[in-house]
Amino acid sequence: MNIEEVKEELKTRLSTPRYEHSVGTMKMAKKLAKIYGEDEEQAEFAGLIHDVAKELTKDEIEKLVNGYDIEVDEVEKQNTKLLHAKLGAVIAREEFGANKEVQDAIRYHTTGNKKMDKFAKIIYIADKIEENRIYDGVDKLRKIAEKDLDEAILVMLEHVIEKNTQRGIKVHPDTLELREELIKNKR
Repeated sequence: MNIEEVKEELKTRLSTPRYEHSVGTMKMAKKLAKIYGEDEEQAEFAGLIHDVAKELTKDEIEKLVNGYDIEVDEVEKQNTKLLHAKLGAVIAREEFGANKEVQDAIRYHTTGNKKMDKFAKIIYIADKIEENRIYDGVDKLRKIAEKDLDEAILVMLEHVIEKNTQRGIKVHPDTLELREELIKNKR
């Protein structure tokens, strides 16, 4: 499938706002891939399909998780919204022919992971700063992302951890491990 065919398919699967977010992530992923010397076409593709499983119903999620034998950790059991990343990676592979790099980027786009490569980091931050995102500090974060990918992710992780803590939502261990890894690498 080419990008236009993927877009048409996603229009049938996603709400208009989610589709527009996906297109925005695609654009930002391509821009960051160009800056950081990664494959722009693959970044577009990953950015576009990263939320392919985001709007599945709870029943659909459960059926697919069981059908694909996806491992679910304790935090994901409490916050099933996180599962769209793992499911999205499988759907990207099974239905869209995504390679391992794209699958990993989709898998880690919600929680992050200390094993993320530069490509996965691009998709992670592109999802958070695409043009349709509006929140305090997003413009500053976009500028940081164009100069220092790890710093942008660290700023975002701090925001996510603070927000989840305030809401009483358990922070995924992968998020905390990535934060610690980035802090350690800054020293």
